[in-house]
This record gives sequence, C-alpha cells and structure tokens, in this order.
Amino acid sequence: MTTISRRKRRSLTRRTLGWGFGFLTALVLLWIGVVVLLDPDSITSLMASLYGLVGLEGQAAAIAERGLQEGFIRLITVFFAILVGVGGVWFLFTAGNALIEASPSRIRPRLRPWLFILPAAAFLGVYLVFPLVETIRLSITQDGGFLDNYSFVFTDPAMQTAMRNNGLWLVVGTTGSVVIGLLFAALVDRVKREAFAKTFVFLPLAISAVGAAVIWRFVYTWRPPGASQIGMLNAAWTAAGGEPVAFLQTMPWNNFFLILIMIWIQTGFAMVVLSAALKGVPTELVEAGRIDGASEVQLFFRVVLPSIRGALITVATTIFIVILKVFDIVFVMTGGRFETEVIANRMFNEMFRFRNFGRASALAVVLLVAVIPIMVVNIRNLRRQGIGT
Repeated sequence: MTTISRRKRRSLTRRTLGWGFGFLTALVLLWIGVVVLLDPDSITSLMASLYGLVGLEGQAAAIAERGLQEGFIRLITVFFAILVGVGGVWFLFTAGNALIEASPSRIRPRLRPWLFILPAAAFLGVYLVFPLVETIRLSITQDGGFLDNYSFVFTDPAMQTAMRNNGLWLVVGTTGSVVIGLLFAALVDRVKREAFAKTFVFLPLAISAVGAAVIWRFVYTWRPPGASQIGMLNAAWTAAGGEPVAFLQTMPWNNFFLILIMIWIQTGFAMVVLSAALKGVPTELVEAGRIDGASEVQLFFRVVLPSIRGALITVATTIFIVILKVFDIVFVMTGGRFETEVIANRMFNEMFRFRNFGRASALAVVLLVAVIPIMVVNIRNLRRQGIGT
C-alpha cells in the first residue's frame, strides 16, 4: 500500500509540475504576443535576441541593422494574434476554473456559470455598449452639436436623397427577396432533385457583398458605342442591335439595378427558411381545403401562407435589417455617385472623407433607432412561435 501511495504521489507531482510548466509557458507566450501586438516593431528586436541566444551573432546584428521583411513581420503578427486570442481564452478559463476549484464546495455551483458569462459580458460592454454610448455622445457634442447634426440628417438635400434611396431599397429589396424566395421555395418543393436545385439559388448567399458587387459590375459594364462591350448585358443588347446602355449612370433606374444585386444575394436565404416552413404545414390542413373545393391558388393564399406567417415575418425582418445597413454594394458599384447614395454610404463619407464625426455619429444613431422596432417585431414573432420563451 505504501509503494502504491508513493507512486500515486509521484504521478500527481509530475502532473502538477507539467501543468505548472505549461501554464507558465503559456503565460510567457501570451505576454510576448501582447507586446508584439502593441508594438509590431518589437518583432525585429525579438528575432535578433533569439538569434543571439543560439550563438548566431552575425545574423542577429544583420537583423538589428536591416530589419525584417514586411511579409515576415505580418506573418509573425498574425501568429501572435491567433496565439493571444486562443491562448488567452484558454488561460482565462483555466485560471478561473482553478480558482473555483480552490473555493468552498458549497459555492462552486454558483460561481462556475459566472466564469463563462462574465468574460462575454465584459467583451459586449467594451465592444458594443461603450461604442454605442460614445457614438451618442459624439452626435450631441461634436461639430455643430445636437441641433446642427440632427437637422443635417433630416434637412440636407443630399441626406434626403440618401433616405429616399434607403426607402426604395427597403421596399423593393425586401419585397423582391421574400416574394422570389417564396416562389422558389414552392417550386423546388415539387422537383425530384430538390437539394441540387436549391444549391444554385442559395449559392449567391455564400458570396460576400463585395464579391457580388464585383461580379455584377462586370455584368453592368458599359463601353462607348463602337467599342467592344465586355459587360454581359451590353454585349447581349448590342448583339441584338441596340445601343449600349450605361446602367449604373442612368437615373433613377440605376438604383433598381443595384437593388437587384441584393435580391440576388438574399433570395437564397428566404428560399431555405420558407421551404422548411412549407414542409411544416400539416398535410391534413391542405387536404381539408381540397375537400372543401378550394383551388390550388386558394389553398396557397388562404391556407398555406397563413400557416407560415411566422416564418415570413422572420425572413422579412431579417432581410429588412440587412438592407437598412446596406453599404458594400453601393460603395463598390458607384461610390454613391449618380444619386445612388444611401445612409450608410453617406455616414462613411462624413466620417472618413469630410471628418465630420458629429454628423456621422448622428447618422449611426438614426440607423440604430430605425433597426430597434424591427428587432422588437422579430423577437415578438419568435416568442409567438415558442422560441426564446
């Protein structure tokens, strides 16, 4: 028994030493990573010190004198960023769990949930709550103050154009995405290779908004008459005998051409959610409607649609919020020129081009206030469906 007890103690001691060494090593690496992220120039001195430690004095002197290549510095910075991010989380929870294990057993169940909640709450406070408060403060105090900043938002001619365009995006973009998505959802439900058909409709959603804008920029590209048309639409149009059209410069239709890109992206999302909702409609309900003599159109509008009302609201409000904050497509395609500017694009220009921080902050607050009612509708709709209750 004594021999077994000694072996257990030695094994426990070795594990403890191993964990202690690993913990200290992680702490040192995290400290080095934080130093590197705060001062990227320290990578050069760090590498020179490492070469000096292994006896390569010549290479250490060369690095200290000439520095490192830019690509290598970026690679090391990315490595330490990942190390600090992943290792920092591991260190935080390991150290916190050790402290909880050292506490009295009766309070451990109460402390352990807070170990996982508090870091997330702290990050939310730093990265969400603080910027929100600071944005509201800037909108009230910077530039001309509260009255000047918010009067600019609602009275400036350029802002009125941006708001009108945003309204157009919201109505046409949301309606188009939901209606076309519902149409595809109803149609693909009747084909044999449903998953294969859905893939092509859903694929645009996997592309970033910037990538989609670049693709459609080539579709809309215009060249003067007589020149070779590299844009798909103009190539087809001129081949049919028409004159080339500057789609992105033709007002006000250029806004509809931009909205079409958003519909192309969001239709896949609407189709997937609504297709799942359609499959959830009870067959007994549909059969009862058929027995009562309802046509297929009447069944769809009077039986099926009311049954998927919750899914329709969820899809519409989600797409509404996405479109309300639209920026990437306009920025890549036109930069807001030719009367295509939207609120987010104007906010970017006020902040980074004109350095009007108060006006840009006021625009951010307006967007926030506009999103809140839609979020409330979405949450209430989810609760009616029994989600989040």
